[in-house]
Amino acid sequence: MKPVMVTAATNQELSLLVAALENKGVIIVGHREVYEGLLGGRQSLLAVTGIGKANAASALTALLENVVPELVINIGCAGAYEEGGLGVGELAMATEEVFGDEGVMTPDGWHSLELIGIPVVSKNGERFFNRFPLTRWAVDKAAQVAEMGKLTLHQGAFVTVSTVSGTALRGFEMFRRFGGICENMEGAAVAQVASIYGVDCLEIRAISNLVEDRDLSRWNIPLAVELVQKFTMQFIGAIGR
Repeated sequence: MKPVMVTAATNQELSLLVAALENKGVIIVGHREVYEGLLGGRQSLLAVTGIGKANAASALTALLENVVPELVINIGCAGAYEEGGLGVGELAMATEEVFGDEGVMTPDGWHSLELIGIPVVSKNGERFFNRFPLTRWAVDKAAQVAEMGKLTLHQGAFVTVSTVSGTALRGFEMFRRFGGICENMEGAAVAQVASIYGVDCLEIRAISNLVEDRDLSRWNIPLAVELVQKFTMQFIGAIGR
């Protein structure tokens, strides 16, 4: 059976999963430490990629050149757009990932990469510009696991940015532009690389803050990283049987 691969930007977002690994070992892939072992009876690989799209893409590329997993799961924190209705401490799952920065700024406003006409990925007759769908069977299974555990798991588009939105006005602009429920700094890059390699991909995040005028006193990163890792363990256990 192929392993499950879990990636996150920081050690904090993977620490509980690393601690839970049975038969734990460490390998070096792409100049990064990768933990391997059993989670919920399922062979798993856990990798801290570093923050941002470039780190996420380079780390996952190195991993997929060496291992063919059944599924890549990208996890971590996210900032929720106020108009999307999520609050701090809630779980969210991406139905699609959107590159929020890539595009063209013109006198009449921002336009996606489709204005340039050069896709980010062309594969099997499909052309992907800013949006990458996540794997349907994995999304459906995660929703089922959440329902069985009586957990609320929100679904919707995630937006990946290089510059996080630190004002309410910017958050509203991004929500209006993409219809996403939250934003992060790695997910679309993970989805892009997974699509190139033909590997199924899932993204689950917990809300650590709202996208508003930046106020760190209202954030709760420890809660978010705990919730997303606990759910990820449940999910891997469910697909491990």
